[in-house]
Amino acid sequence: MATKDDIRLMVEANPFDEKADEHQGYLEGKLLVATPQVMGDVFQQSVIYLFAHNNHGAMGVIINKPLEMIHYATLFQQLGIEISTRMDDLMVYHGGPVEEGRGFVLHSTDYSTDDTMVSDNQIAITASTKVLRDIGQGVGPRQRLLTIGYAGWAPGQLEAEIEANSWITVPATPELVFGTDDDFKWMLAAKSLGVDMGRFSSSVGHA
Repeated sequence: MATKDDIRLMVEANPFDEKADEHQGYLEGKLLVATPQVMGDVFQQSVIYLFAHNNHGAMGVIINKPLEMIHYATLFQQLGIEISTRMDDLMVYHGGPVEEGRGFVLHSTDYSTDDTMVSDNQIAITASTKVLRDIGQGVGPRQRLLTIGYAGWAPGQLEAEIEANSWITVPATPELVFGTDDDFKWMLAAKSLGVDMGRFSSSVGHA
């Protein structure tokens, strides 16, 4: 996993800058889909939105593992954030095993702050309390997922896992990220690339 120093360097490197040559070979803005050979409660059948990937490593949040026992209202209350509108569609997800006290909001690009990172696929991510305050007041992004924790990889680690067929990479779309039922994201994400997970072979590479 990436260290805190790796995370600091990734943030300082601004992973969503507009220099195309610096993005070559990197996968930020894409989905990682766990293959059947990935086991364990956290990552088995997981779909991860990769919001940072550069020479310092990679970071992403799981988008199909809702925390059934945690309600957004409880989190808002703990943070002292006022709620003035109903948000029955706001789900809280387990974003990953790293820094599980840290929150991220994955959202549509109709909303942005100075802390927002936007990819070229109309998906953005913000890690600040301002976006939560705005959501609580009904002026936040139209589409959003609230995640707690994240997944992190040290330099070269994710590439090695992809080479070992632990993950396939899939283009991220707002429809797949925000408009698909959590129970179907894993299978539909794979099928969007023409991969049937029921017939997946560990001998086939999908880097």
